[in-house]
Amino acid sequence: MSVLIRLTKYAFRHKWYLIGAYATMTASSLSALVVPRMLGEAIDEALASGLQSRLFMLAAVIVVFSLLRGVFSYGQRYLSESLSQRSAYDLREDFFRKLQGMSFGFFDKEQTGDLMSKATQDVEAVRMFISMGMVRGISIFVTLGAVLTIMAVTNWRLTLVSAAFLPLILWRALSMSRTLRPIWMRVQVEMGAMTTVLQENLSGMRVVKAFGARSFEEAKFNSRADAIARLTYSATRLFASQGSLMTFIFTSATGAILWYGGREVAADRLTPGELASFILFMGLLGMPVRMSGWLMNTLSRASSAGQRLYDVLDAESPVTQKPDAVPLPRVAGRVAFENVSVEYDEGGSAAHDINFDVQPGQMVALLGGPGSGKTTIAHVIPRFYDVSAGRITIDGYDVRDVTLSSLRRNVGIVMQDVFVFAASIKDNIAYGLDDVDMDEVVRAAKVAQLHDFIEGLPDGYDTWVGERGVTLSGGQRQRLAIARTLLLDPPVLILDDSTSSVDMATEHRLQQALEEVTRGRTTLVIAHRLSTVRRADMILVLDDGEIVERGTHDALLQQNGSYRSIYDLQLRPQDHTPAAVATAVGGDT
Repeated sequence: MSVLIRLTKYAFRHKWYLIGAYATMTASSLSALVVPRMLGEAIDEALASGLQSRLFMLAAVIVVFSLLRGVFSYGQRYLSESLSQRSAYDLREDFFRKLQGMSFGFFDKEQTGDLMSKATQDVEAVRMFISMGMVRGISIFVTLGAVLTIMAVTNWRLTLVSAAFLPLILWRALSMSRTLRPIWMRVQVEMGAMTTVLQENLSGMRVVKAFGARSFEEAKFNSRADAIARLTYSATRLFASQGSLMTFIFTSATGAILWYGGREVAADRLTPGELASFILFMGLLGMPVRMSGWLMNTLSRASSAGQRLYDVLDAESPVTQKPDAVPLPRVAGRVAFENVSVEYDEGGSAAHDINFDVQPGQMVALLGGPGSGKTTIAHVIPRFYDVSAGRITIDGYDVRDVTLSSLRRNVGIVMQDVFVFAASIKDNIAYGLDDVDMDEVVRAAKVAQLHDFIEGLPDGYDTWVGERGVTLSGGQRQRLAIARTLLLDPPVLILDDSTSSVDMATEHRLQQALEEVTRGRTTLVIAHRLSTVRRADMILVLDDGEIVERGTHDALLQQNGSYRSIYDLQLRPQDHTPAAVATAVGGDT
């Protein structure tokens, strides 16, 4: 219930639509009550005097109020739908804004398909609750209260006969609500799992085709779809049984009214017209009686959907900005790690006791095997993750004391996993920037050795890039990402294996360009290219989250340690200097 109460706050943001919906709903319900009353009077009038003028007037009143009921019903439907759509918009906006504010650590544990299901299916369930349950559901109680009041004033004995069935209806509705809620929760969870399977399948379609895994993927998807079908069938079957039971109870109540009402008419305590009105009023009660099961179904589904949404909306980001955080001005680029350790939520240590100091304009190369901590070091500088111990400073500012936006304006990063949006090449290069001059976009593309390729395309910089950049090669996506980062003009530049997908000729041109770009910038490079390592002012060799060696290329070679092993296994084949060739041919010298 607390979840539903929280969800109603979205409706109260649009109070005039809510007030209008309630007002028209009340007017529609009250207009409907006039018709049975007038019909009862018409029957009594016809039996008593049969005056045509009186009957014509009663008929006219019935027609007028029927028209009014139709007008108010239209207004109620229009306003309730407008209210629900605006509330759903606000909820989606809050949900999306929350996701934008979460750090990498949150998304490491969440599935994209499940988040998509929450933003679509779950929000739609909440929208139905606001439109149908919160607004139209109230009409059930308005109609029920008004009809019982009129019936009690007319004949309280017959009203008690009618009301005797209400406790059974109420008990059945509450029982069904308790049964439906866990079913709908499982449906929403399975819907998220199915969306995840679909999203992964579409994203990895080339892998599916390459490995002939069509049958495997179909079986995986069908199992989720079958689970949703079975659960939905169970909920629908329960809902259908509720409707049938309500119809039986309503019909039994009508029979009881006809039987007891006939006795009241015979005893002159009730007129034939009033008995007819009672039966017609029971017809009006039939709507809320039948809707009670539907209302419980809507409330149960919204409750489970709302719980899933609030699991995200109430989540705390592992990386938060301090209330008193200050903007970081454009920095010179001195980066210092002071006894830095990083641990993931699962308890594993990604880096520990990291210490180094990079002066403005210097280049640092990070080397090590998979899982050695290279990417972790790169990601904690712009606070994609937070340190567990120690601190990181840029020009003396602790990165946790400055605003995230200003920090990330000063730190540019080209990630290993390049993401390209379904947009034009120009929009991809200028992503996140407003009013970027075209000359600046071209300059960044030239530096990234991408301009000539773009100029060869039919639409040039306006060429549309397919989803996830499928129309570009790996090297082209990598260079586009470099151009995107360079356009930010950050004083601190992080290149996360940024040349891993380019050929040797392209890399040579790219390295020449990067020499110009990195001049005057503090640069941290995670690289497997010897040309990059040689240019570094300092090389940090990592193993199991620790710095095991540090120094220049020549100095580390002389130590015959971890760096020498990496050089012999990975870097020496790239070394074409005379000394390296002689060593490779004649052995160590």
